[in-house]
Amino acid sequence: MKLFALMLASVASFLLSPGVQAQETAPDVLVKNVTNEVLDIIRKDKDIKAGSTKRAIELVDHKVLPHFNFSRMTALAVGRDWRQATPEQQKALTEAFKELLVRTYSNALIAYKNETVDYRPFKMQAGETDVTVRTQIHQPGAKQPITLDYSLEKTAKGWKVYDVVVAGVSLVTNYRSTFATEIRNGGIDGLVKTLQAKNKSLEASAK
Repeated sequence: MKLFALMLASVASFLLSPGVQAQETAPDVLVKNVTNEVLDIIRKDKDIKAGSTKRAIELVDHKVLPHFNFSRMTALAVGRDWRQATPEQQKALTEAFKELLVRTYSNALIAYKNETVDYRPFKMQAGETDVTVRTQIHQPGAKQPITLDYSLEKTAKGWKVYDVVVAGVSLVTNYRSTFATEIRNGGIDGLVKTLQAKNKSLEASAK
């Protein structure tokens, strides 16, 4: 769980871009610039350092959406069952999953403990529209860094993150088996209800 929280904190730090125009920036430069700037904000934000979930959610809610392809991420997490869902169910799933990630990110921001980021060499061929930006997270006192890779796709609105892989484990794949079990037990609507219940639980526990 600590590793998962670290991953989400790092993801959130990247996604909390204060005004960076993704379509004008190469994906590796985007990751580096936004991460460095936002980690600095997190370190200085007194409310977040004091454990304010509300403040963290405000930051995530206002800044994460422009840089994240939630529709594709949800489809990847749901897997083959996604095609069985109606457009209305797909919309409900995406909204519920998005809220879950936003709330999870906010908790991870509060748990941030001065980790640092090392950006690995990046190469992109002309015309590529799907790339991976590789980084390493260094934890205070840890002997080995944790690999953290961002999967981004180029869209009409710029580069969007659709998956994150930490220590070889994909975020969307991490959810897939759980989602599949929920769908087997209660169908698509059952998964939506489970996600909504989880979100309410997280909301109730927020400061």
